[in-house]
Amino acid sequence: MEQALNGAYVELRSTKFGGFAMSEMRSDNTHFTFNPTCRPGPEGNAEQIDEFVDISLSPPVSDMWRACYSGIARANSVLDNISAVVMTKQEADMLEGQAKFLRAMFYFDLVRYFGGVPIYLKQVSGVDGAYVPRSTVTDVYKIIVEDLLGAITKLQVQTFPQNGRATQSSARMLLAEVYLTQKNFSAAESELKKITQMGYSLLPDYAAVFDLSNKNSVESIFEVQYMQGNQGQESNFYSWLPKTNDLSLITGINAANGPCGVGYNVPTGDLIGVYEPNDTRLEASIGIAEGTVPDGPIIIEAVKSPVGYITPAGKVSVAYIKKYFHAHSVERNQNENFPVYRYSDVLLSLAEALNEQGKSSEALPHLNAVRIRAGLPPVTKTDQTLLRDIIAHERRVEFAFENKRWFDLLRTDKAINVMTAHGKYIKDVYGNQGYLPGNAYIVTPGRLVYPIPFREVQIGNLEQNPGY
Repeated sequence: MEQALNGAYVELRSTKFGGFAMSEMRSDNTHFTFNPTCRPGPEGNAEQIDEFVDISLSPPVSDMWRACYSGIARANSVLDNISAVVMTKQEADMLEGQAKFLRAMFYFDLVRYFGGVPIYLKQVSGVDGAYVPRSTVTDVYKIIVEDLLGAITKLQVQTFPQNGRATQSSARMLLAEVYLTQKNFSAAESELKKITQMGYSLLPDYAAVFDLSNKNSVESIFEVQYMQGNQGQESNFYSWLPKTNDLSLITGINAANGPCGVGYNVPTGDLIGVYEPNDTRLEASIGIAEGTVPDGPIIIEAVKSPVGYITPAGKVSVAYIKKYFHAHSVERNQNENFPVYRYSDVLLSLAEALNEQGKSSEALPHLNAVRIRAGLPPVTKTDQTLLRDIIAHERRVEFAFENKRWFDLLRTDKAINVMTAHGKYIKDVYGNQGYLPGNAYIVTPGRLVYPIPFREVQIGNLEQNPGY
């Protein structure tokens, strides 16, 4: 049963880290470096998702659907077989609580990415049970909330050091995010306040949050687990680094990167420009690879801070995500976990929930705890509209590259306006390179969800989302 449950956890690697194209690149946080030698096929790839021209054959979209439903199927196999195994009540509760938490998390991703989707709550044992129609968004959320309320009663409070498994607080945090998405701010406030009493705290230094010695730390509520070595459990974030013949200045290893499948999730100049002066999160999150490009790949000659950076004459520079790259000894074999929920998310979510209820002055201590840790002065404004924008900004820079920005834009109804403006920015900056299609960044209401994968429409007779 433990092994079966581990199998469900494994799919988080595909839905969370692997979901960067559909969450981070879809937003205004990251773009990609155009690589003329490696163009996408007719089905498209992460570039088309970034540009809002993806189609139902898109591999990242199909992979997300498959991974979520694989995780759901594995969670269902645990839930359906607990009673058949002799174990203590505590053991059974922990298995049930974790499986329901995971199933809820997979359905939460599905409903936000695709809208209403088919619901499976039991193991599929034959063809008759394999093909079910799409349920409504309301029905999917009902299942998510029921699973999480059930999980909370079964899961234990975390102990430190944590082991990476779901706890009562991670289920409460997921439930709070669901409530925020549904604009049930009072219910979100209730769950978040409970987490503030459960022993978590911010680490003193933002960069330390991502240090390998602080995996599953007192700030961590839930993170996807990885372990470097030869057991196939390592993380590999190299696709986010530039195409180059030598990464040693970034990774400590003289390794080439490319020629294809790299240069994704590149921090945008727009994002770099919104960090406030003295915000320590900028230098902790982003690096600048500086060098020359004599024959295509950049020859990295120095790694620079993005603070006040201007590319020198005769040089080129590429921004890259820094916070997931620490020294390691084998290329593409990293020990970095991927964060899903941190305590700062509790604080900023609580600030948002309070502000949306008109309790703006109560929101300030939670917001300011995060700002002060980043080296910034506290906010004193209590106007609800102004504070709403301040909290949104704070979430953008605090959780940059943690796959939250697109969902935040959706949840706050800002996606169309923000991404339309971002599309204009991208065309102004990169339009002369000739790779942007004419219909890029036409952000319509239909593009706020992704297409149902073509294969699923065909074999499951599922209704396709409008506009695809």
